[in-house]
Amino acid sequence: MFAFAGPAYLVSVGYMDPGNWATDLEGGARFGYQLLWVLVLSNVIAILLQTLSARLGIVTGRDLAQACRDCYPPWVARILWLLCEIAIAACDLAELLGAAIGLNLVFGLPLLVGVLLTTLDTLLILWLMRFGIRTLEGIVLTLVTLIASCLLVEIWLAKPSLPAIAAGLVPRLNDQSLYVAIGILGATVMPHNLYLHSALVQTRRIGQSDQEKAAACRFNLIDSVIALNGALLVNASILIVSAAVFFQRGIEVKEIQQAHLLLAPILGATIASFLFGVALFFSGQSSTLTGTLAGQIVMEGFLNFRIRPWLRRLITRLVAVVPAALTILVAGEQASYKLLILSQVVLSFQLPFAIIPLIQFTSDRKKMGRFANSAWVKAASWTAAALIVSLNLRLAWTSMVEWIETAGPWQPVVYGLVIPLMVGLGLLLLWLTLRPWMQGTEGEKRGGLRMPTELASIAPSCVYRRILVPLDHSPLDATAVGHAAAIARQHGAKIFLLHIEEGVTSQVYGSEAHTTEIQAGRRYFEHIAGSLQQTGLEAEIIVRHAANVQAEILRVVQELDPDLVVMGAHGHRGLRDLMHGDTINAVRHGLKTPLLIVK
Repeated sequence: MFAFAGPAYLVSVGYMDPGNWATDLEGGARFGYQLLWVLVLSNVIAILLQTLSARLGIVTGRDLAQACRDCYPPWVARILWLLCEIAIAACDLAELLGAAIGLNLVFGLPLLVGVLLTTLDTLLILWLMRFGIRTLEGIVLTLVTLIASCLLVEIWLAKPSLPAIAAGLVPRLNDQSLYVAIGILGATVMPHNLYLHSALVQTRRIGQSDQEKAAACRFNLIDSVIALNGALLVNASILIVSAAVFFQRGIEVKEIQQAHLLLAPILGATIASFLFGVALFFSGQSSTLTGTLAGQIVMEGFLNFRIRPWLRRLITRLVAVVPAALTILVAGEQASYKLLILSQVVLSFQLPFAIIPLIQFTSDRKKMGRFANSAWVKAASWTAAALIVSLNLRLAWTSMVEWIETAGPWQPVVYGLVIPLMVGLGLLLLWLTLRPWMQGTEGEKRGGLRMPTELASIAPSCVYRRILVPLDHSPLDATAVGHAAAIARQHGAKIFLLHIEEGVTSQVYGSEAHTTEIQAGRRYFEHIAGSLQQTGLEAEIIVRHAANVQAEILRVVQELDPDLVVMGAHGHRGLRDLMHGDTINAVRHGLKTPLLIVK
């Protein structure tokens, strides 16, 4: 069980990020215990969906994003990817604001300065990734345990009303609480966590037999139940204490910074502010970690496209920084609290586009075999999906009516842009729902990697007739020429020895430059060509004069059209690359000819 434990704890971090703190505080402060049932129901749905996600990864060996790419047309996969990226950016916005508010409480930094500073957390995330996935899981579990312990003590000290808590488990909703309820739902059941979980479970040694997969599914179910119930304790604690402290006293919460008052009865306002800020900062950082992993998984899964993790992280963070900074500049620091809640509502809107494919894939017996969803799991899953979709439709309708009434001169924009967009997303959701019953759409359209039975059938025999060897008057020349000569003997190829003179005189006078150094270089290459000719190989010397060596090599390749290019690599990097140039990387990106690099 401990071998399989871990993925759900990383996923559970997303269930207690700063966005959750904001929605739980808002729900408790404005409506008391009334929305406690939303938290419990959201957690039940989360356990169900995360279990399905883990099962998909264990049984099929594909994460949810890859399964969508395999099954849906490319245009659908790209739209789903874009929607998921919007959700990840919204989640990152909450993490960014949470970390910035934490810095504000701990160090007294202005919120805008904190927002800008948190763009540098990319370095922290990359540094933590060096220690491996198990270390990250341990760090995250430690943080979750500390936060949960602190809030459980808070519940005991706040002495909430037990009958009121019990009454809060009875479902009830009105137009005022709907927005916050959907925010809680979006903050709890996070769409990118479904993609993340289906990928993380594959980091374990699962095995190929049905018995081994069944054991993995069982242990991951235990992992999910423990981790997500821990997240429920954290969220319920925040909502209950907020209701007991703020709602009972009629205190309106306008910014998340006020929440440090929850700890004031125990430790005093100063220490409470410090500890709450530290917890909020680490909540944002740990959520950022899982958001980064989810972003990479989603991009690779939907598009089969990879970029460097630091670049991926930086782009996502910059997308979140812009609205956060503009909101603080235009509307002030208090508006950041409302922006946190809005980000969670955006997450909820994206949720159906992840849930419906997940339910369909895990119910498909062709994909899942004996692990396909049973009748009661299907019923529970579709009920959860119907609840989420109906709540979103209700909020979308309410929001559109409000926008139209308050748009004033901007009404044409609402009619021409917002309404068609919502209608388009609704039609896409309908298409995803009905797809299994649409004629002619059964089966996989695209699969993963398909390995050929015989390598020879896809690798035609190569014959090299013209081999180009760029040389640079270094000890590497002998190595490069030696490899080229060995291949030339096997293929009967002709070797072209290329040297680019890049000195100042060559840059100014070109081919008319005749310095002593250039003449000595000419004799050096004639000696190499003569040695090759003595062994029966055909060799020719090409000397060019240019300031840009890389561009000149590519120009010669285009003129000569060789079958192979052989180059020597010096192995230097960093500052030496800046000083001496990085020839091979620049050349290889411009080549269509095979390149052999020797060192």
